[in-house]
Amino acid sequence: MEELFDVLNEKGQYTGRVETRQKCHKEGLWHKAVTLFILNSKGQVLLQKRSANKRMWPNMWDITAGGHVLTGEFGFEAIMRECEEELGITLNKNEITFIGTAISINEQNDIINKHFNEFYIANKEIDETKLHLQQEEVAEVKWIDKDEIIEKIKNHDDSITDKEGCWEYLMKYYEWLEKHN
Repeated sequence: MEELFDVLNEKGQYTGRVETRQKCHKEGLWHKAVTLFILNSKGQVLLQKRSANKRMWPNMWDITAGGHVLTGEFGFEAIMRECEEELGITLNKNEITFIGTAISINEQNDIINKHFNEFYIANKEIDETKLHLQQEEVAEVKWIDKDEIIEKIKNHDDSITDKEGCWEYLMKYYEWLEKHN
């Protein structure tokens, strides 16, 4: 069954229109997406390597989990669904913290992704060797130290995706942690 998205206007307001993923990406229609970073008690972040068959950013290290918000869904529901689908991690609403929003426009191949993004953090201890990865989405996962991911972000390392906003919000969260711990 094809995924359906709520179409938004350029201000992020619902238009009442619902379209398929394909139509949204072909015509560059605004829609919602979500991003999750899971951090452990050591401050490491769990990253996923996108599968080789992904049309955007194949074989690149990416956020812990994320994706599109389906029609009728709230962002927190989408992030819980995506985390379960992609990694087999069950989260409840109380385990995730909303940390911000940003817009992004990414064009690759024949895809025009115009997103109103919502960013979330979860603090959770996870044994990455016991995860159930969605093979068509995720090739592998790994924990990466805070200093290493910050270095990769600052140097625009070509092993990580260049998704607008995602890495900046992780950096902002790390800065917030430094000030409040």
